[in-house]
Amino acid sequence: MTTTATEVQKMSQNPFEPRADLKIWMGTELASAAEARVSVFDHALLYGDGVFEGIRIYNGKIFKEAEHIKRIYESAKALRLEIPMTPDEVANAMHETMAANGIDADGYIRLIVTRGVGSLGISIAHTACPMVIVIADKIALYPPEAYERGLHCIVSSITRNHPNSTSPRVKSLNYLNNVMAKLEARDAGADEAIMLTAQGNVAECTGDNIFLVMDGKIVTPPTCEGILDGITRKLVMELAEKRGIAVSEKSIVRHDLYIADECFATGTAAEVIPITEVEKRVVGDGKPGPITKQLIADFIAYRNA
Repeated sequence: MTTTATEVQKMSQNPFEPRADLKIWMGTELASAAEARVSVFDHALLYGDGVFEGIRIYNGKIFKEAEHIKRIYESAKALRLEIPMTPDEVANAMHETMAANGIDADGYIRLIVTRGVGSLGISIAHTACPMVIVIADKIALYPPEAYERGLHCIVSSITRNHPNSTSPRVKSLNYLNNVMAKLEARDAGADEAIMLTAQGNVAECTGDNIFLVMDGKIVTPPTCEGILDGITRKLVMELAEKRGIAVSEKSIVRHDLYIADECFATGTAAEVIPITEVEKRVVGDGKPGPITKQLIADFIAYRNA
């Protein structure tokens, strides 16, 4: 059977293509989505060698802008990746990209720094011209109903990267560890996967930090367990403490997930979202708990202030 040119064209069309009028910051200036291209020899593509940040926009303002810029420079430093712009220039690029795309309410920024074009070898000595990319658009990680019923999670068989391998505190472009765990969750019919360390302790979800509520107190894994030092994580801890809710960072094991009174995840894209089922075990009474709901309300109030 012969495939016609029209059929090939239909097969190649990507339903997730960005809208045609989207403007993207590429290196030193804005370009259309059609013109925004990275070389096939960029080490970001060849080896996942680069860093990124996901950043929310609320009411036309970049949320926790300084913290996100600081973190991407820290990630880049850990990889010995020289960002070819100052922090102020990066901030200006984000604001210009927002304006070019007419984002004056809520939105999302993906800030990326690639290693740059290099040879077909992993040595960073043979690369040049790191590139800063800014995408400003919309995002909806989970549907509204997920926040009402809570996420159903599995515990992944994929071990979280050891901190002495590719440190989870570096938001690198190599996210295969997370991708494989997320794929496992999807195959199991779950919303999300919870990842464990090589020692069997709870680390985090594939893209979010995790919290448990036990006896009216909040516990969350420390950064030494190989987790991202989440910006939303830190804010939620501060909001809880303002409410007089004790928060502690300590090692959590799988059993704690099963017996917790409440569970929730935090992240830039997910914000604060309940977890109501882990490995077919109901968390609490199977509904978002009172502390979780209070922190969701406090987060919304904070972001809209």
